[in-house]
Amino acid sequence: MEKVSFYPFRIVNLSLPIDPAPAVWLQITVVVLWLGFVALVAEVLDRISGNPEVVRKAVHIGTGNVILLAWWLQIPAWVGIGASIGFSIVALISYRFPVLPRLDSVGRKSLGTFFYAVSIGVLIAWFWAAHPEYAVLGVLIMTWGDGLAALLGQRWGRHLYKVWGIQKSWEGSAVMALVSFVVTSAVLVAVQGNSGALWLGSVAVALVATGLEAVSTLGIDNLTVPIGSAAIAFWLTLWLDGVG
Repeated sequence: MEKVSFYPFRIVNLSLPIDPAPAVWLQITVVVLWLGFVALVAEVLDRISGNPEVVRKAVHIGTGNVILLAWWLQIPAWVGIGASIGFSIVALISYRFPVLPRLDSVGRKSLGTFFYAVSIGVLIAWFWAAHPEYAVLGVLIMTWGDGLAALLGQRWGRHLYKVWGIQKSWEGSAVMALVSFVVTSAVLVAVQGNSGALWLGSVAVALVATGLEAVSTLGIDNLTVPIGSAAIAFWLTLWLDGVG
């Protein structure tokens, strides 16, 4: 029987030669170009909207999508972990000094940017070698779920509730759940194929991610949501494989 291995968005036959990943310098160049594009978009949004929260979430979403580039280009884990450590240090410095004004200009003190960088490093260290899809879905749930939940919840949220004194909206939480479900399903179907168990697992991940986002304060949702979502997805997969 032919062996197969799952790579991003395609199945590779291991009996045939596998195209080597691009050189590390080229991988890093592509990522830097993308981050430069994100910075340019943030500058344009700042001039057009003048809303620092919109700009911050645009940067939040844009930078998080780097994980897709890293997956596609097969960037080595050490590059991702090193970048995570470096950005974590910059984020801590920015907590006291305005090193990252686009991320720290919304009128509140939060370690969210620091947790954001740490969570990416943890997920890469945990999953990148054998199961990068779980790192990807964890980061994308944080990137798109949390980002859109905040923006759309603030814009259209009418039914409010409070957790630990932090105001949330049911509309924002619904967006978080929906985006988390779509991200989890899309990533896992691309790698593992379609199955009923996978869709049920995606529902469970979405509920966990939404719950973690609702109860986490002071920016710690940027740590609890991605790591919790990836862990639940991974453990559910192991459990379903064992049951099957």
